[in-house]
Amino acid sequence: MVKGLYTAYTGMINEQHRMDTLTNNLANSTTVGFKKEGTTSQSFNAVLALKVKDTSEPANIPKRLGYNHPGVKIGENYTDYSQGSFKITDNTYDLALSGDGFFEIEFTNKAGETSTKYTRDGSFTLTQEGYLVTKDGNYVMGSNGRIQLDPLQDSAIDSQGVISQNGVVRDTVKVVDFADYNYLKKYGENFLEPVEGAEFQPADYKVFSGYLEMSNVQIVTEMVDLIAITRQYEANQKIIKSIDSTLEIAANQLGRVQG
Repeated sequence: MVKGLYTAYTGMINEQHRMDTLTNNLANSTTVGFKKEGTTSQSFNAVLALKVKDTSEPANIPKRLGYNHPGVKIGENYTDYSQGSFKITDNTYDLALSGDGFFEIEFTNKAGETSTKYTRDGSFTLTQEGYLVTKDGNYVMGSNGRIQLDPLQDSAIDSQGVISQNGVVRDTVKVVDFADYNYLKKYGENFLEPVEGAEFQPADYKVFSGYLEMSNVQIVTEMVDLIAITRQYEANQKIIKSIDSTLEIAANQLGRVQG
């Protein structure tokens, strides 16, 4: 196998993976509370020394020095949890978090199964029954479970998420944090769920009523990266075409038998 073909091929696959991640970021640039993703890669696989000087085989013949794949290796995606910009809405129940932590949500899927999810999307509203819910109708959790208020009274929400009506404290928006965000995985556009090994810790935060935290995607930066990825993909295409032309000459001209 021509190693240059393999190197260019894996380079194109890696750039396609980067492109998919970047376009997903751009598609969610206006999604409230969205955290952008990034990609990682390795230039070469490690050279594995397999059975070097292994004399257990007949004739004491040592084995070859492993396998060297001279191409790029796609790594893992990661999530950038940096703070997004705030947007003023003047809606009391629109909440933005400054600092660490996530709102706790009682999420119900299409099959009617209930689970706990976490989000930075604080675009909440009140139902006719007075429950504080997300835009999709999932319940926002407070210190006493589901938050239920009097829909006919005005509410005030302070920097710690304490909700008051007519000077009486009704509930507190539950905000939790995790010791290591590597133990969180995305669910949908802007929900997160913990995986095995996730540990809770007290959150250092402030709640801002009347604001929403927007996506932390920087469109200009993403567009610059988009141009760079496109050029790198095209460069790998040119390498493959160049090698293909060389192989064609070798097969059709140099290898021709003269009569």
